[in-house]
Amino acid sequence: MKRAIAGLNGVADRLSHHGDWLLPSLARLIFAGVLAGYFWSSALTKFDGGPFSLSIGAFAQIFPRQFEAVGYDQGQLGQFAHLVVLAGAWAEVLLPLLLILGLFTRLAALGMIGFVAMQSLTDVFGHMVGPETLGAWFDHVSDAAILDQRALWMMLFVTLICKGAGPLSCDRLLRQWVSG
Repeated sequence: MKRAIAGLNGVADRLSHHGDWLLPSLARLIFAGVLAGYFWSSALTKFDGGPFSLSIGAFAQIFPRQFEAVGYDQGQLGQFAHLVVLAGAWAEVLLPLLLILGLFTRLAALGMIGFVAMQSLTDVFGHMVGPETLGAWFDHVSDAAILDQRALWMMLFVTLICKGAGPLSCDRLLRQWVSG
């Protein structure tokens, strides 16, 4: 029995050694393969012809109740709302790109946590999603869009904050350039 436990401990030690490069590399790859397209598709619905021209849908997505209250006239929402929508749209473009490139990864992952938190709060309080979409932790259903799926997204971001971008990243090149 001691030999089996020692063997398992040896395997665990080798896996731990490789975790510093494997976990962030896989987190970025999984983000690129699963979530980047989602964020970019969403971002494209927010622009209307140019990088600073916002669509009506952008305001409906980010300020749903306020936008309805002003009769879907984006001009009545004010400058602050326009800046928030523009920042949100560009965040959906730039933060995923930074994560994929592994450039300023920890900061980009932290930005994504904030973005997903605001997205989730907007879904719950702005779009008034139902309990089937909100879900609940520790139940038998694992596909609720907000509590279940977004918790897994957050785990990818926390991994990148804790471990960095990994060896195949612009962050590593920058680090070598600065120290070399």
